[in-house]
Amino acid sequence: MSTPPITNMSTAMSLNAKSITVRVWRGTETGAFHTYTVPRFESQTILDVVTYVQRELDSSLSYRFACRVGMCGSCAMLVNGQARWTCRTHVSKVLVDTDVLEIAPLSNLPVIKDLATDMTVFFDKWAKAKGQFQGTRTRHETFAQVRPDSAERRAADAGIECIGCGVCYSSCDVVSWRPDYLGPAALNRAWTLANDVRDTNQLERLRAIAGDAGCHACHSHFLCTERCPKAISPTAGIAGLKKKVGRMAAKGEL
Repeated sequence: MSTPPITNMSTAMSLNAKSITVRVWRGTETGAFHTYTVPRFESQTILDVVTYVQRELDSSLSYRFACRVGMCGSCAMLVNGQARWTCRTHVSKVLVDTDVLEIAPLSNLPVIKDLATDMTVFFDKWAKAKGQFQGTRTRHETFAQVRPDSAERRAADAGIECIGCGVCYSSCDVVSWRPDYLGPAALNRAWTLANDVRDTNQLERLRAIAGDAGCHACHSHFLCTERCPKAISPTAGIAGLKKKVGRMAAKGEL
């Protein structure tokens, strides 16, 4: 007789000898890790583990996700102390030198509940860095064109791939030390716009990121670059901003 198909995750656990010990943060800024036992499956992601806990073990667990395919970035969490996209991180990649998963909310952000953080301060800093594009053309005019082979376009190539997931911000030591620091994501956005020849807000943007909490506060630890799931180097962009600000200051234009 063939084995009947598994229609329930709890049934799957009873049929699967392998399991994972998972410690999940429960609470807000104060709370504690709760321990769960989750079945181990092939090609299992961290998001699969969190979803199992919420659907099968504790429906009160709060977390955030949307696309599940690395497009939205909303599922970012701390996994064994490192900020990651949980939908694109496989259990097998993390459980190398340990047999315990520890899942917590992103660092440097207020915790709403459990694994869900408040991203307001993160996006407020984008606004402080003048991260909004400002052009001159209206909808009645033809599109402004940017040559793909221009030096400015090539300089902004990687940075425009940022989806605002917060992994770099959570990983940044400087944000931990001084909460007013604009952070790598906001400064990366400023860098892409500083290289956009269509943008008309260049001077105001450079002034916004030239202060003590701006680009010069970066210590070039490269943690943002190391952890970025999109392989962007905010550190390089911030270095570019430092040069631009220095040139403008030398001319007395800031």
